[in-house]
Parts: sequence; C-alpha cells; structure tokens
Amino acid sequence: MYTLFCENFNLGYTLDCGQVFRWDYIDGWWTGVVNGRVARLQQDQKSGEILVDSELPASFFENYFRFDDDLGTILQEVNRDEFMDGAIRKYMGLRLIRQDPWECLISYMLATAWSIPNIKRGISIMCSNYGEEIGDGYYSFPGPGPLVHACDDDMRACKLGFRGGRVIKAARHVMEGTLVLDEIFELDYNAAKQRLMFLEGIGEKVADCILLFAFGKMEAFPVDTHVEKVVRTVYGHDDLFGGTVTKNKIGNWGRMYFGRYCGYAQQYFFYQKRLEGLL
Repeated sequence: MYTLFCENFNLGYTLDCGQVFRWDYIDGWWTGVVNGRVARLQQDQKSGEILVDSELPASFFENYFRFDDDLGTILQEVNRDEFMDGAIRKYMGLRLIRQDPWECLISYMLATAWSIPNIKRGISIMCSNYGEEIGDGYYSFPGPGPLVHACDDDMRACKLGFRGGRVIKAARHVMEGTLVLDEIFELDYNAAKQRLMFLEGIGEKVADCILLFAFGKMEAFPVDTHVEKVVRTVYGHDDLFGGTVTKNKIGNWGRMYFGRYCGYAQQYFFYQKRLEGLL
C-alpha cells in the first residue's frame, strides 16, 4: 500500500464521470479491475493524497490518471463562457483517463444505446465468462483471442444483445491484423476516426470516445444526448450550425469553439449535465 498525490486531481469525479466502467465505490474505496489487477483507491479530502492498495506500481496510476496533463492550463484554455466556468468550478480535478485501447474499444462498442448500469453489468458478465479470475469475484478483461472463438449464442448468454456479434467481429479484425490498434496512435484525428468507423457498431460518437479515452486525441468531442442537449440549449440554435443540427456538426463546432482540448470541455459539461440536468 502506498500514496500518490497530484495537484488538481479529484479521484471521485474522475472515476464517476462515465468514461470508465469497471470501477465501483464500495465501503469508502474505489475498487476496480485495471491492467489485469484488482485495485482499491481512496482519496483524503483534506490533503488530496490517494491511498493505493494494488500490486500495480505508482507509475502505472500516474500514467493512467494523466498526472502529466497540465490541468490548470488545459481548463483555462477551454473556459470560454459562464456555463463552462461553472462546470469547471464545480468539478475541478476531473481528469481524463488513459485507457487500454483494446478494453476501451470493446467497452464503447458495448455502450451503444445502453445505460451506464447496463454497460457495467454486460462487461462484468463478459469478463467473468471469458476473462481470467484474478481475485475473489474479479476477472481480467478478455483479450481478442478468447472472444474471437465465441459464438452468437455465447454472447447472448452475456446479455449483450445485438452488440455481441459486433464484439466477435472486432476481435477477429484485431486477431487477423486488419485492425492494428497501435497504429492509430500515429494517425491524425480524422484518419484515426475513419479507421475505427470501418468496424460495425462504431459511429461518430463511439469513435470519438475511443479516440479521446484511449488514444489521447484531445480534439475528439463525443456527442451523445447529454452533450447535444447542452449545446442546443446553452450555446445556440439551428442557425449556429447552418441549418439542421447533426452530431457531426456539433463535434466540429466543439473543436472550433473550445480548441485543441475540447475533449476535456466535453467531459466536464457532460458530467455536470448527467448529475444536475440543465440548471
């Protein structure tokens, strides 16, 4: 057990804001499975220190929680208006998480048209069926190998619905080398997005989530119903987007308005909208 510290870091906001699905707040500890290990984390609200109970080294969590981001500078750049300023003041310390690309890819493919509780439950069942047990009731996230040999009936047992077949196909692409995840790091945002969207089940929003949370493409601006509602209500009307509003137009607007760190802006007001609605 050891401690970590980083200025401008709030563990609860970061793990609760909807970007990851394998963490739960249990008896005062954030407990989750990450990098094939069970981890328990707790933050002292006065000192800001994070107590870590995990086999993983401090360097892993420093990278995972993006302690290398200059959060103060980033938020200063995206703080363009009163609404954004309010979200930043309320949820200061929320950081993007640097997720494993494979786990993030599959997790967000499962997130299509599903609530967060359902996403978490579906991932949990899939991990227990195809992952390796790493603790009492905890399982690793399965790699593409175990999933590529699954059949549709197996996936239905995971209660994944129509998403199960898409997971199998994605695993096959990775195993066959028609999708090399490491190559996406080297692509620019637009090329990386197109590369992901050739997969069945990955549209604009899912691709942007994966690029933001796994590949560090800060210019990704995922647009779901929460974000669309905020932009329509707070920032303008159809004329602002040149006619009919589409998720693609909102994403382009977000990149133009908030700039190179628009992904951070999106996560702050997404979290505020999910918790509070539109004030």
